[in-house]
Amino acid sequence: MEQSPTRQDQMKIDNGVSFITRVEELVYELKVEEVMTREIKVLRPDKKIAEVLDLFREMRISGAPVVSDGNLIGLISIEDLIRALRDSGRVELKAAVEDYMTPNVITINSFDTIFEALKVFTRTKVGRLPVTDKHGNLAGIITKGDITRGLLNALQDDYQEEEIRRYRASHLFQDIISDRTSLILRYQIKPGDFTHGGSASSNIKRALLRLGADPQIARRCGIAIYEAEMNLIIHTLHGGHIRIEIEPHQIVMETIDDGPGIEDIELAMKPGYSTASDEVREMGFGAGMGLKNIQRCVDEMQLESIPGHGDRLVMKPIHGRKKWEVIRAPTPGQGTKLTMKIYLHPPTDNTP
Repeated sequence: MEQSPTRQDQMKIDNGVSFITRVEELVYELKVEEVMTREIKVLRPDKKIAEVLDLFREMRISGAPVVSDGNLIGLISIEDLIRALRDSGRVELKAAVEDYMTPNVITINSFDTIFEALKVFTRTKVGRLPVTDKHGNLAGIITKGDITRGLLNALQDDYQEEEIRRYRASHLFQDIISDRTSLILRYQIKPGDFTHGGSASSNIKRALLRLGADPQIARRCGIAIYEAEMNLIIHTLHGGHIRIEIEPHQIVMETIDDGPGIEDIELAMKPGYSTASDEVREMGFGAGMGLKNIQRCVDEMQLESIPGHGDRLVMKPIHGRKKWEVIRAPTPGQGTKLTMKIYLHPPTDNTP
């Protein structure tokens, strides 16, 4: 008996469905007029098949629209020429185009997306589509090869633009003169939003790489923020927000929420300890390694948490990352604030 997928399996399926590649985006973005062939050879209906055969060989094309008095009346292709030869051999080369062309031509609008063109190709099995403009006039012709070339050119343009953006971003701090320069990124995280879990950390990692950060630094930040982001999704009542401050010498990452707070920080820091619900655990989250993973990835970590009716708990590193101490100070309210630092250069006494 076939078992229904578990919640965790279903989430993987949903995440896979929601993942869209750049090629798929381009299929919906690019218009037919951006990839079609504009300079086309049109034929008269009385043109001889022999002349068409010579034209196709000379122009290295496999099809052409047939026009009479400015109106599109048909399409003739290599397949039609083969059919003429099959019928009566070379005698039929003297026949007219109108005798073997395909009438009632299927067309596509120049302003349609190439996704629409692909749907027509799939449905009709034709090899080429005449393209008409908004006035119904013949504007070009499109083949699946045109679409492939258009996508490759668009991807190449994307790559070049990305290189330019990355170069500009990596020189951001070099081009700005100030006593203290920083770039601040903010992200709002919703509670229980597992579908978008990890989006903020991915965007942060991408931003750091564009700014020229060492890939290992970007990876450490990505892991730390991912764990902190998932904690906001799993444990908070109303979600929270992530704040990243990037400076030439350090990266400061903060997550802040308004409850319910952590009752015992020292216990929460122990590997495997988790207060996640059974439902969250069934989904594959809440294993109790989040804070420990963060601690391994950052150079400095401070955790402040205020339970619903208790004290403010502040966790600070002493002697590097070897030992930790808990400071209790009475503060009203509830919530948790996690501050993480990664140093891009060795910290000094003047490091804020």
